[in-house]
Amino acid sequence: QVQLVESGGGLVQAGASLRLTCLASGQNFHEFHMGWFRQAPGKEREFVASINWTGERTYFADAAQGRFTVSRDNAKNTAYLQMTSLQPEDTAVYYCAAQYAGPYYAAGAYDYWGQGTQVTVSS
Repeated sequence: QVQLVESGGGLVQAGASLRLTCLASGQNFHEFHMGWFRQAPGKEREFVASINWTGERTYFADAAQGRFTVSRDNAKNTAYLQMTSLQPEDTAVYYCAAQYAGPYYAAGAYDYWGQGTQVTVSS
């Protein structure tokens, strides 16, 4: 019943910036806690960042702290992940996800997932 669609990925050089967008369907986007995860080949999905339903609280993985920001626009049913100073180790498929409740950092606690968007950072 809920669809999430990511966009904004691409191939960039080290040091570049990208902004990922997650567009959500449905009528209750404002009730979701939104998360961003990423998965590199051969690796488990890892938490990147999240934002609560009001946008007042944000959380970041250590690898993202200081370089990434997360935001949302509930009127547009949209969440964003702004990434700066990208490095090759940031290369992964990035997913947005939505949860009603649960640990913000745990992939298993999220109820809906997008299809992912590829981010590749050249060395």
